[in-house]
Parts: sequence; structure tokens; C-alpha cells
Amino acid sequence: MLEGKVNITGRCLCGGVEVTASQASKSISACHCGMCRRWTGGALLLVDCGEQVSIKGGDYIALHQTSAVGERAFCAECGSGLYYHYFDNGHYFVPAGLFEFDGFSLDQQIFIDEKPPYYQFSSSTIDSTGKEFCQRRHGADTIEVLDNYRT
Repeated sequence: MLEGKVNITGRCLCGGVEVTASQASKSISACHCGMCRRWTGGALLLVDCGEQVSIKGGDYIALHQTSAVGERAFCAECGSGLYYHYFDNGHYFVPAGLFEFDGFSLDQQIFIDEKPPYYQFSSSTIDSTGKEFCQRRHGADTIEVLDNYRT
């Protein structure tokens, strides 16, 4: 994994929303869960931007609570996915494509057990099933935590 954080700013397709993260990770995670794939049409490539996120263009932002653990935001004007926001720790995970930054590295794949067979990344990554990810993220060994991501 890449070490360090970066201060970066990204925007949606129409430029109506601007996201600035002062402590964004240089590592990208690919999420293969069914919700992310439906939201983006494929794996969602995410940057952990932590809690220190500034968002401009609030009039353009539409929110959708897709599970018990967080909500997704998109631009109501152009449809660009803007972020996934966890309720418990306040972290924002922003699609890597919003940022014009070439210093990222794909280091992790989550919900690998839900990845369809029709695509494959060539990067060597740390791979976690949905259950493994939930155990690491929530410290729980229960299907109820995993189900919270789906309801």
C-alpha cells in the first residue's frame, strides 16, 4: 500500500459539485458489492478521504441512503457519483475518477466474492470477501452486519 495522505480536489462531470479532501489516502479500493456495481456499472474505485472533507455545491447534491451503515451522494444535475458516507465514523469514500490525480495505487478489493467473472484487475491487491471486510471494519462475526450493507 502507498503510504501518506494527499490534499486533493475533485469535481463532478458538470462542475456543480466540488469535493476537497485534506487527508485522502493514496490507495484505491475496488468495491465489487452488488450495490456499487449497480450504482456505477462496474466495480467502484474508491478513495478513503477520511472525515476532513469539504463539499461545495450543496444545491446540486442528492442523497440516497442505500443501507443501514451509510448513504450515497450524486450530482442531481449530471448524475456523477460523489461519495459514500459512513454514518458511524463520518468517513467519506469518493470515487477516484472525480480527482485529477495520477498518484493513486489500486491496493485492495472488497466484496471479492460478489465480483462477476467478466472483468479482472491486473494489480496485485489485498482481497476480502464481504464477510471478511465486515469483520475487519466492524469487528463482528455476524451475517447481520453484512446484511446492513444490503438493506
